Amino acid sequence: MKIRHLLYCVLALGSFTLQSCDDFLDIQPIGKVIPKTGAEYRALLTKAYDDVPEDRGLATFRSDEMKMDGASSEDYNAYFDIWSWNDDAPQETTSSFSWRTFYHTIYVANYIIEHQDKITEASTEEIRQLVGESYMLRAYMHFILVNLYGAPYTHCDPATTLAVPLKLDTNVDAVLKKATVGQIYDQINRDIDQAENYLNVEKWEAGKTYRFNKLSAQALRARVALYMGNWQGALDASKQVLQQQDTLVNLNNTKVLPNHYQSPEAIVSLEQVMTSNYFNAGNPSAELLAKYRTGDLRKSKYYKQITASTTKLVKGGSNEYRCTFRTADFYLIAAEAWNELNRPDSAKVYLEALMSKRYTPAQFTVQQEALRQMDQTALRGEIADERLRELAFEGHRWFDLRRTDRPALTKTHNGTAYTLEAGDSRYTLRIPSEAVAANPELGKEQAQTVLTTQ
Repeated sequence: MKIRHLLYCVLALGSFTLQSCDDFLDIQPIGKVIPKTGAEYRALLTKAYDDVPEDRGLATFRSDEMKMDGASSEDYNAYFDIWSWNDDAPQETTSSFSWRTFYHTIYVANYIIEHQDKITEASTEEIRQLVGESYMLRAYMHFILVNLYGAPYTHCDPATTLAVPLKLDTNVDAVLKKATVGQIYDQINRDIDQAENYLNVEKWEAGKTYRFNKLSAQALRARVALYMGNWQGALDASKQVLQQQDTLVNLNNTKVLPNHYQSPEAIVSLEQVMTSNYFNAGNPSAELLAKYRTGDLRKSKYYKQITASTTKLVKGGSNEYRCTFRTADFYLIAAEAWNELNRPDSAKVYLEALMSKRYTPAQFTVQQEALRQMDQTALRGEIADERLRELAFEGHRWFDLRRTDRPALTKTHNGTAYTLEAGDSRYTLRIPSEAVAANPELGKEQAQTVLTTQ
């Protein structure tokens, strides 16, 4: 079921197109009909949702989750340079991370926020919900942008390190300059606060779960705090999420995978992280598969072994596997936060709750006893591995590597080794050259102060 395309027919009510006129943002409103009614603004926002880039999935190629052995020549040409971190001289056929589309989507969010008082034929609650979703969309797009193109908050001086521009209005004539990592995160948090004041839909019905709801504000707040290393903030927000939705899929007795858009764990099902193209281009790496222990049901539920040397991913590749926020993520955030707050015993409670639904009963008893013997350092490694096992191919791993220790990674293809050094500058993407050519302000850098501890 194509959950994000149900309302496209509404666009026929009025054509509001955003076409290129500004070289930097590629956003200039021209159109046959400017939206006026609530239905037309909803259609505009629906199109913006559909335009959200699938770049969290594309970033999977840069992580350690995937191998590209046996990739077709088309897939090799599109993704190999991303997979091997060849940022200096990629092939012309290499797929591109998004830039303009992020800002295009932000523009639509800004337009709705600015024009909220002009929306007709809609109730106050409907208008406020539209505006709340727009604040969330703006926050989420800036969040992904700063984590693709900006230094990790936990490995720089956020007050001085430049990242990407903030775009908070619909003025297409302004030449935007880079904001600092700290400024961007501050604005993201302000937008979440604003969204929380407007959002009023507790839960969307089937077919509309790609939209942000009230709970999504706390969900995004928890993830943002996690990436900032704000452990108390991450704990508080994740506990707020779990107080309202704590259901976990029990893999012992269900066939519904946790990242399915109809999963009981689903909070927001916006992004199809592993598109069919990404899904078919590579397979789970041996290193990833080795992380799953005996009795871990995820190895047989999330993957399918084809031959002795080939295993295919199951939890992706179709429109049904859409997931932006789901319950298990917040058990893991709470566990990590408790551990970093020097409360490993509290962390284990959340980790055990998740693992009890992922292991066979006999093996869970074994793992539970092993957990109880772990000190804070050992538990830190276990939580990181559990995030990898649980959230693999859902767009988290690359960002987890960035925000934590940015380890050295080595991949081998046809006998050739490719290495990403520890703390490598390639953990941060370069802003596209065409964007810099159109706006030289984007090429300006500022010396980074790398922090050795968190």
